[in-house]
Amino acid sequence: MAQPSSSPPVPAWFALRCSLAYAAALGVNGILLPFFPVWLKSLTFDDVEIGVILSLPILLRILAGPLFGFLADRMAERARVLLFSAGLSIATALALTKVEGFWPVLVLFALQGAAFAPFTPVLESITVMGVRRWGLRYGSIRVWGSIGFVVTTLIAGEAVSRLSGTIVPVAAAIAFLFTLGAALIVPRLGRAVSTRANAGGALIPSGSATGGLLPLMIGCTLVQSTHGMYYGFSGIHWQALGFSGSQIGLLWSAGVVAEILFFFLSSVIAKRFSALSLMLFGGGMAVIRWALFVQPLDFLPALLLQCSHAFTFAFLHFGMQQKIVERVHESRESSVQGTYFFYSGLFLAVSTFVSGVLYRHFGQDSYYAMSLVAGIGLVICWVTTRPQPQRAGSGGKTSDPS
Repeated sequence: MAQPSSSPPVPAWFALRCSLAYAAALGVNGILLPFFPVWLKSLTFDDVEIGVILSLPILLRILAGPLFGFLADRMAERARVLLFSAGLSIATALALTKVEGFWPVLVLFALQGAAFAPFTPVLESITVMGVRRWGLRYGSIRVWGSIGFVVTTLIAGEAVSRLSGTIVPVAAAIAFLFTLGAALIVPRLGRAVSTRANAGGALIPSGSATGGLLPLMIGCTLVQSTHGMYYGFSGIHWQALGFSGSQIGLLWSAGVVAEILFFFLSSVIAKRFSALSLMLFGGGMAVIRWALFVQPLDFLPALLLQCSHAFTFAFLHFGMQQKIVERVHESRESSVQGTYFFYSGLFLAVSTFVSGVLYRHFGQDSYYAMSLVAGIGLVICWVTTRPQPQRAGSGGKTSDPS
């Protein structure tokens, strides 16, 4: 991809600095997603209480993500948002090491969710600006986030096996310290460049940048929301099946290793398949994955099933980011990323809360509901890709709205 003539020179080590920031940010998830529910269970919270604790931070992220994305687009340097986010997240993580009751844990974890909400979307906006300005490869940068997730998951799994789940809040606090370091080194790009051309040279009207993308975002994030039950209760389920902390870490890591392989190959895959094709395939695989997840699988079959995470998450996320690169001007990058994370957070929060209720009554059979929701999201994505009827007098040809 040719570098636009009006773009400033690429900052030194841009890809490496963004890669390290992704590794730190997703490293936090490598601890909280697999093992925070296990810690909550150790505090004798029931399934509904766990669902509430896990879903409330997502609801607050819904508000915080778009708000800080909007502010970041209007700041002289959007990376400053990362410093605020990391610092406040560290404070809440340290506070969680000192509490046990339902209400203190709920409030502190909710504040942590709101504090960390802008970190990833603002980092995404900085990275995608680099992709658009200098033709960098998104997949080769984003993959290090998945690697960071795997490394921290394996380390945390071993720590939980040796020291029990009580180590989880301390481990999370340490992980947040790395996000502060990442915020200090992430590239500073200043305000958006004056050109209004996207990566392919087409002009994008600023007022309509998300118009055609909105239905696709909704369908995509609806499919992704079905991971809510997986995030909240897979660790508990595997623990009930007799899997050790190390095995649970390996199960989580297997899915992310498959995701890593996809991101390494993403530039080759993107040449053969459109972003929309990847998203539709990923949605179909989500329907199948959750239907199979109901079965009480042994360790090896469960490990193989986990590899489908590359399809149910990575295909959808990569496809959505490709569409954003194609259609959105960088002056609105953080705002659009905030919108994407808004819908992602909204549907994931609902899914996580409902999962707690369903899991209490139906146990592992609750994954059939996730399969159904994934099917609905897949249909929305498919309908979005269909050619739209041409309006009378509008002129031009009928095209894909996304």
